[in-house]
Amino acid sequence: MDLFNYSAEKNENLKGPLASRMRPRTIDEVIGQEEILGKGTLLRRAIKADRLTPMIFFGPPGTGKTTLAKVIANSTSAAFEQLNAVTAGIADIRRVIEIAKERLLMYEKKTILFIDEIHRFNKSQQDALLPYVEDGTVILIGATTESPMFEINQALLSRSRLFQLKPHSSNDLKKIVKAAICDNERGFGNYSIELKEDALNHIVNIANGDARSALNALELAILTTDPSENGTIIITLQIAEQSIQKRIVRYDKKGDNHYDTISAFIKSIRGSDPDATLYWLAKMLYAGEDPKFIARRLYVHAAEDIGVADPNALLIVQAAAYAVDFVGMPEARIPLAEAAIYLATAPKSNAVIVGIDQALEAVKNERTGEVPVHLRDAHYKGAKELGHGVDYKYPHNYEKNYVPQQYLPDHMVGKQFYIPSENGYEMTVNKRLQYFKQRN
Repeated sequence: MDLFNYSAEKNENLKGPLASRMRPRTIDEVIGQEEILGKGTLLRRAIKADRLTPMIFFGPPGTGKTTLAKVIANSTSAAFEQLNAVTAGIADIRRVIEIAKERLLMYEKKTILFIDEIHRFNKSQQDALLPYVEDGTVILIGATTESPMFEINQALLSRSRLFQLKPHSSNDLKKIVKAAICDNERGFGNYSIELKEDALNHIVNIANGDARSALNALELAILTTDPSENGTIIITLQIAEQSIQKRIVRYDKKGDNHYDTISAFIKSIRGSDPDATLYWLAKMLYAGEDPKFIARRLYVHAAEDIGVADPNALLIVQAAAYAVDFVGMPEARIPLAEAAIYLATAPKSNAVIVGIDQALEAVKNERTGEVPVHLRDAHYKGAKELGHGVDYKYPHNYEKNYVPQQYLPDHMVGKQFYIPSENGYEMTVNKRLQYFKQRN
């Protein structure tokens, strides 16, 4: 018997991907998400009582946002309408709103409007929803992989309750996979399947909290493996490795995870932790982050958090940034890692950024900023007659190339913007500045 006939005979009624077929139909079938769906939680009570208010589900792919909406659809007495923000427009919103108005007026029946990928709606599309969410024409349920704080209008957010769905634990994923193998109606319960423990562990590990990814891998493994002589499909580690090869990384170059990860990277460098620095760098590189973006952030960090404490930091980063262009990836990962480690282990000082920011603030607020006469340009015709540069003292003509004189404008005399730390090279700088002060 060939593989096609075997599959058709065993499960001729199964249609659609396994992940879609195995979606929980009721709240009691949901595996995981105990923080928001466990017994006694607000959302569970609201679903059971059919007392729903506008809400936004947010979390990584494969955590059950759409599944939860389907559970609500199966549990509510309200009508259920669904739009996908990727393909829907304002015309679709208006069509659903008109149907909801008529339904409410004629039958006193509420309408739940589920919008998947709601972050894909632009501001005008989200604004078009607002009046009808506000007056109760529809009960909005939105699902997004992005942080709603950044992607959803504040007006909609203020009228919605937020529920965060987190990646499934390893134990939850194992339960989901095993449930699919045993389910006679929607899964592979009519098959004779032996899933080796190391194969299961591999699928769960690589899926990294994504139930859809785990079920897709299981389905591929089962449907592409010939049964043994006794009719059993044996899923070994090798087969599992072929079915799901690369670990899913929670990273979106345009989403909040992108900013969270680069923030963790920079803070690890600032905190002088080279191991955490390499971890976050590896996560960005593995997920396909633009190495030029990483190099630019290293440039900023070298000046902002290290500065004169180690002036070589900027040069090291410059070399790494050049390597990104000259060598390219994947080899450029090495100089990027070297630069990141150098910054993480370098002495730290934010004196540069504090100094320039305070100077900018002073300039912004000052009413006058006349250049002292002795510092003005004395080279153009008539300048000396005006006294420009006449009393200027050339430092190289004095001991240790220093002579006290006024460099700040009159109203800023005595103001100190740059205060070096006692770290790294700034300790030497500090001693030199103290020497100059003693001679003033």
